[in-house]
Amino acid sequence: MSAPAIRVENLSKRYVISHTSGSRDGLRNSLETAFRNPLNWLKTRRAAQRQPKDEFWALRDVSFDVAQGEVVGIIGRNGAGKSTLLKLLSRITEPTSGRISIEGRVASLLEVGTGFHPELTGRENIFLNGAILGMSRNEITRKFDEIVDFAEVERFLDTPVKRYSSGMYVRLAFAVAAHLEPEILIIDEVLAVGDAQFQKKCLGKMDEVSRGGRTVLFVSHNMAAVSQLTSRCVLINKGQVQATGATANCVSQYLEISEAQAKTHFDLSSASRKVQGTHDANFRALDFERELPIFSPSEPFAFAATIEVQRDLPSLRFSMTVYAADGAAVGCCFGNEGSGLRAGTRHTFRVTLPDHRLAPGHYYCGVAMGKGNHRTGFVDYDVVLDTLSFEIRPEEGDGGTLAHWNKNWGSVLLPALTHERAG
Repeated sequence: MSAPAIRVENLSKRYVISHTSGSRDGLRNSLETAFRNPLNWLKTRRAAQRQPKDEFWALRDVSFDVAQGEVVGIIGRNGAGKSTLLKLLSRITEPTSGRISIEGRVASLLEVGTGFHPELTGRENIFLNGAILGMSRNEITRKFDEIVDFAEVERFLDTPVKRYSSGMYVRLAFAVAAHLEPEILIIDEVLAVGDAQFQKKCLGKMDEVSRGGRTVLFVSHNMAAVSQLTSRCVLINKGQVQATGATANCVSQYLEISEAQAKTHFDLSSASRKVQGTHDANFRALDFERELPIFSPSEPFAFAATIEVQRDLPSLRFSMTVYAADGAAVGCCFGNEGSGLRAGTRHTFRVTLPDHRLAPGHYYCGVAMGKGNHRTGFVDYDVVLDTLSFEIRPEEGDGGTLAHWNKNWGSVLLPALTHERAG
C-alpha cells in the first residue's frame, strides 16, 4: 500500500495574545515617542511586557490522512481553524507541535490574487503570479493562451489590473492558479467569488483536476460544491477534528453546528476578505436588532451595518447575496446609490430588504458596499462573503404550506398562482 500524500499527526498551533493597555496610536507614534523620550518609552515597553498574556489554540491535536489522488473537503465555520491548517500545510507558518508529512509538489491557492501587482498589466501579472505559484517561464508561456481564454480578459491584457473590475481580477487570478500541474493542490474558498457562470466554470476545472489523479484539499462554505467535488471530508470545529468520513455525514454535522452557533452580532474588523476591494470604506460590524436571528417569511429582513470611511466617498451603495445553508446562491439585491461621506467618519445604516420571499430554512449572506452600477462599472469598497447567518421560520400558528415546507421545493416562495376558466 502506497504512503498517503498528506499525513497530519497531532498538529497544534498556539498563538499568544497580549493584553496591553494605553496608547494604540500605531508604529509611527511609537517611533516618535522612542526618539523624543527614550526613557519613558522603555518604561512603557517594560510595563507592556509585564501585562498578562492569553494563549489561543487555533488548532489542537489534529490528525488525518489524505491518500494519493483523493479529493478531500475541509469544512467548518469561520474561526474553526481551517485557514490556520492550510497555512501550516503550505509551510507559511510553523506548528507549535505535531508533524506534517507531504509527498509531492504542493501548490496552494489560499487567496485568489495573492502576488498580483496593481500597477502591472494583466499580461505581466500572469507571469509574475505564475512564478510566485511555482511555474517556470516556459510553462507559463506554453499555457498563456489557455489561461487568457479561461479568464476571458483578452481585450484588457495590457491594462493595469488596478483598473479591472473585481470580477475580472478574480477570473484572471483563478485562471493562473487553476492551470498549475502539482501533485497536491490546496484550494481555499475560490468558488466564493465571481458570478454564477464563472463559479460553474471553476467547478468544472476543479472536477477536471480531481479526475486527473491529483490530490486535492478543497476548503469551502459552499456545501453544494463540496458535495459535488469530494467523497470524504474533515470537519473542524473550535480547532479540533469533530468528524471525518463520508461527505454527506460531515455536511450534515456542519449544518447542525451552524444552527447551534447562531448569533446576532458580527464583528467584521478582522474578518477574512476573499474579494479585492479598494477599502475606501470598511465594514466594522453587522447586527440583527433582535434577540434571535429569526425572521418570518412575511416580515422585512433587516440589519444594521456599521462602517468606517477611510477616504472621501462620492457615493455609497450596499449590495447583498443570500446563500442557502449548503452554500448555493439564492439571490442578489442592490440598494439605491446614496450621497457621499467624509473621510475619517463612522456611520451606522439600517439596511432593509422589504419583500425577500425566502422560504423557511437556514441562510447566510455576503455583503458589499461600493459605488456605480453594472452599466457604469461597479467599484467595491469592501466585501465580506460569509456573514449574517439567520433563519426563516413560519409564524406561530401557521399550519399551512409554510409550516410543512419541503426543502426540495427550493428556497424562494413564489407569488400565489391564479387561474381562470379559459372557455
